[in-house]
Amino acid sequence: MFRDRSAAIADNRPITGAGAAVTTGSAGPLLLITGVGCPNQLRSWADGRLRDRACGIIADGNRRAIGVAAADLDADGEEELYVHNADAGGSCGTTDLLLDRIDHKGRQVWCDAFAHAVNADRGNLTAGRSVAALDRFGTGRYGMVVASSAATTRCYELGDDGEITDMADVVGLDISCEARSLLAAPLVTDRMDLFVGVDGGPNRLFRNDEGHFIDVAAEQGVAAPEADARGATLVDTGDGNFAIAVASWEADNHLFVPSNGGFTDRSPAAFTAPTRARTLLAADFDNDGRQELFVNVCGDSNRLLAPIVDTESSGETADQTAANHPAPDWESRPLGAASEPAGRGTGAVVADLDGDGRLELLIVHGDGDARPLSLYDAPTDNDWLRARPMTQYGAPARGAVVTLDTDHGRQRRVIDAGSGYLCQSEPIAHFGLGGATAPEQTPRRLTVRWLDGRERTIEEPATLTTHEIAHPASE
Repeated sequence: MFRDRSAAIADNRPITGAGAAVTTGSAGPLLLITGVGCPNQLRSWADGRLRDRACGIIADGNRRAIGVAAADLDADGEEELYVHNADAGGSCGTTDLLLDRIDHKGRQVWCDAFAHAVNADRGNLTAGRSVAALDRFGTGRYGMVVASSAATTRCYELGDDGEITDMADVVGLDISCEARSLLAAPLVTDRMDLFVGVDGGPNRLFRNDEGHFIDVAAEQGVAAPEADARGATLVDTGDGNFAIAVASWEADNHLFVPSNGGFTDRSPAAFTAPTRARTLLAADFDNDGRQELFVNVCGDSNRLLAPIVDTESSGETADQTAANHPAPDWESRPLGAASEPAGRGTGAVVADLDGDGRLELLIVHGDGDARPLSLYDAPTDNDWLRARPMTQYGAPARGAVVTLDTDHGRQRRVIDAGSGYLCQSEPIAHFGLGGATAPEQTPRRLTVRWLDGRERTIEEPATLTTHEIAHPASE
């Protein structure tokens, strides 16, 4: 499926990397790639190359950066970047970073909110892995959840005075476990719930109860205490629902499909087989209208799975598709250049970096020797449509649900809040529409549902277009 485009990465020197996050910049997406004992990188697409322009505090080569996520914490319409630093043990000698963009003499610079005097002694000195954005009340103002190892989970929120407060014990997220992955999305409510993938114990699934959280993992059927979870992601099942896919470390992988008010593990054999998995991604790489599952594997070949689709359902309405067809089975697909049998991958993200309507796959390596980044895409002439919902403050609406109804059924996406494991992909809903290698789909309706319950619909949205959709309260 994939071709190698790593030659487009400028100055692609070997690094001991870990995670990556995609946020918005003035001229397109920005990728922050974390470095473990080496400088972080801040890359963007310019003149046909993916170029690094990190400097100062954002490069920060003196710490061991692991997980990263972006979101608007101060309601200024710009996303901040939370960088989690982790030493080998349970505590760290350096704090995390909360990087805020400010205007300084006509140019944008980054500063660390943890370094402000009001936040003295408030830094996070516990080691962990992943970071995810969490909007507890659906207001468009986010906090950051940090998955800790052998320490309590953190949930940081930023006040109007710049004060950072850990709200975990107040909101019911002060759990102590070997947390690895975080998945913040409307999972069991219409608000932002939180799935925590755990190593050496049961997973957690926190239901959002008016901004407080209650663990319902056991009753919802996603605890899987034997799983040793790593990456987690939401995948469109093709029947109007989302499944929770969880990759594991040398244990069975799981695909939790909605069933009877909870979830049932319906992991197909092609996905179940144990691997040393790290990041897990769901994306429509070939624009055929169906998401693939990409499993980033450490020390062995990566995996790619695609749904087996009943082509006889073509032409049904979205409601008929959801009612008549259960979640599909999956099959393995060849990866091509992205197989990387000796890649030692740690993190991976997807984004349309060059603006051609095809998703790029960026893989970070760093488990062991330093290695360069890898960049891939899937050549295709299939059509596409993209949606960028915004909060009432003008920042990406992470956690919003985007639904596209076509003459062939329904596709659904959740704007990524993190963290498939150390990572966070672009804040855009990407839909393939086929036409070359799959039946062509004609869009009928594009609907965004924000976390506060408000909705906006575009009738007959244009294809080959990225639709930026403002929150109703912003107008």
